[in-house]
Amino acid sequence: MKKALLTLAILGLATVQSFGQRYMTREGYIQFYSSTPMEDIEASSNQATSALDKSNGQLVFRILMRSFTFEKALMQEHFNENYVESEKFPNAQFAGTITNLSDVDFDTDGAYNVSITGKLTIHGVEKERTVNGQLHVKGEELLLETEFMVAPEDHDIEIPSVVRDNIAKEIKVTVKAKYQASGR
Repeated sequence: MKKALLTLAILGLATVQSFGQRYMTREGYIQFYSSTPMEDIEASSNQATSALDKSNGQLVFRILMRSFTFEKALMQEHFNENYVESEKFPNAQFAGTITNLSDVDFDTDGAYNVSITGKLTIHGVEKERTVNGQLHVKGEELLLETEFMVAPEDHDIEIPSVVRDNIAKEIKVTVKAKYQASGR
């Protein structure tokens, strides 16, 4: 009986400790920007969900493709229907790990350079990626910021020849996620 109680107590402590290691947001900001001599195209969403486990550096992002808004409604329609096929592939996702987690002191406020390696899935096509960013620690809040380039052809997104000169070969992606400790 004592052994069973001790096991339950250890499991309870482990659960409480791991619960305090996770940070989440449901309002992550993602923007993409394409610039060509013909046209600039920009879209953004602040509806990305993300979780970060500071104990092991695991990081997950997920966003509904239809949550991106464009300046022009026609661009948004073409994005969803013709390019990323949002009905068939409703989400984009990134799952990875901060590879230099030991460089981050979660107990000291500051900005820390991080390298994140993982798999980015867009349009149903998964690609291995390593991106650099900054993780800002401020008390119980964490802010992750990163920018990286994505080529539509890496994710089998076909651009019709009639608009090929209007869309950049590589599109800049900006990510900002402000996390709160899970359970608060």
